[in-house]
Amino acid sequence: MRQHDSSSPRRPRRRLGTTVLVGALATLALGGCASGDLRGDASTGWLPHAVTEGGERVTTLWIGAWIALIAVGLLVVGLTVWCIGAYRRRQDDTELPVQLRYNIPIEILYTVVPMLMIVVFFYYTARDEAALIDTSKKPDVTVNVVGKQWSWDFNYLEDDVHEVGTQAILTGEPGAEETIPTLYLPVGERVEFVLTARDVIHSFWVPAFLQKMDMIPGRVNRFQVVPTEEGQFKGKCAELCGAYHSQMLFNVKVVSRAEYDQHMADLRAADQTGLLNNTLNREALMSGQNVQPGGGN
Repeated sequence: MRQHDSSSPRRPRRRLGTTVLVGALATLALGGCASGDLRGDASTGWLPHAVTEGGERVTTLWIGAWIALIAVGLLVVGLTVWCIGAYRRRQDDTELPVQLRYNIPIEILYTVVPMLMIVVFFYYTARDEAALIDTSKKPDVTVNVVGKQWSWDFNYLEDDVHEVGTQAILTGEPGAEETIPTLYLPVGERVEFVLTARDVIHSFWVPAFLQKMDMIPGRVNRFQVVPTEEGQFKGKCAELCGAYHSQMLFNVKVVSRAEYDQHMADLRAADQTGLLNNTLNREALMSGQNVQPGGGN
């Protein structure tokens, strides 16, 4: 009687299948946790739900890239499985198959195809990046966002008013959001952010915008957004800037034009008129000139 060989490859295969299954389930679970309160789901590729026109462009690029990558992955896995089945060793095989040192057509194929894929990815990424940082259109609202350790100041240039931010007080109790500054934006209107920093490098990031940009002392960076829906969103610094980096937070309220104008009036009534000194004068901010620092707040 022929005994079963305990060294059969079935057990390793079984273990491999179990490992792959566990890895897939873990990936799905972690993906669900990552979306969290940012409202990401399968329709956005688990990115946060975009609330700007530029954010919708980012989502489209992201999903398109994943579709291409998954298609390539399935093709590679399919060819691998086919090769395993078609060229597996049979019981009646007594000799090794012909050993090839190289195959010119195949080598050209797996060199040229990845290069073409990279070129395509680069084209669409460069196209969308150019659109996201384009500031050639005239904005309806211009906000000078000033980063500082560890909060934010907002200068509303057209209305000549400002908002002073203080560091967040995180106690774990409700009401912490009331201690951080709030940036008001009108829905459906083009907003230009003029980004400056007083001390070290910061990064202005609103996750729901799917766009962020560094704030570098002595340099003016800028980008534009068009908010597409009203609501309250969270913002934060995305560049490690010191001991309290995690508490450098702010709120964003996208509101109607009437509510936006009312908030500007409230700032005037609170005597928060004029622009805060952030080492750049108003003319330089509006024209986009890079002016070297000349003083503090």
